[in-house]
Amino acid sequence: MNNNFYLVFDKTKSSLRIKSFILKKIKTTSLKRSSIIIVLGGDGFMLQTLKRFYKYNKFFYGINSGNYGFLMNKFSDKNFLKNLNTLNNIKIHPLQMTVTNKNNQIKKAIAINEVSILRQSKQASSISITTNKKNVIKRLISDGILVSTPAGSTAYNLSAHGPILNLDSNKLAITPISPFRPRRWRGLIINDKSQVIIKNLDIKKRPISAVADNIEVRNVRHIKINANKRITFNLLYDKNNSLYKKIKIEQTRKETSNE
Repeated sequence: MNNNFYLVFDKTKSSLRIKSFILKKIKTTSLKRSSIIIVLGGDGFMLQTLKRFYKYNKFFYGINSGNYGFLMNKFSDKNFLKNLNTLNNIKIHPLQMTVTNKNNQIKKAIAINEVSILRQSKQASSISITTNKKNVIKRLISDGILVSTPAGSTAYNLSAHGPILNLDSNKLAITPISPFRPRRWRGLIINDKSQVIIKNLDIKKRPISAVADNIEVRNVRHIKINANKRITFNLLYDKNNSLYKKIKIEQTRKETSNE
């Protein structure tokens, strides 16, 4: 095994148990000397870790110790070492969010899954949406809207009845959250070279927030969103557990009352 490993872990009982097992099987090194960062936790912890360490240009191998763990691999004490020798690399790119708040302050953040525009009070949001200077919706009254990457299309976007995108589709999904007017608008799929601009049409009465994964900006005036191809996350998956396969499973999954 030629790779050098750096270990990052959530502080749950499950993560600590897996950490103890791994440290008995492999040697770890410093972040600087490592080639692969092993991440123990759930999807939320993986998102935090990717944003924290992506500038080091490492590969990330996630092991799930949370709930569903869509971005993660299943832990197998029996096949752990074997899996480390048969990893497949998936490259994904984040969204870049640039927000101007009501005081005209500009804040930026990246989102691996989605940018969520959410109503901030009891009042529904009132927003306009344009892509590449073309008007998509002059006025959308809703609880909010999502702009999702292919990797994030099976997360919040799917729960909001948005489309599941193939990883290599070069597309983004724009999905409304509980649209009131126009009531039947279900969103659209756009090229990932597009720039999305969302404006709050009623800042005083209908405040909104913008959330890039887990980073929130409140009292938003307008938001610019585009895919940032200059940033690449290299995710590693076990041979039979690729992100492509997980997305295909979600595309064909039939919901049941027990899920």
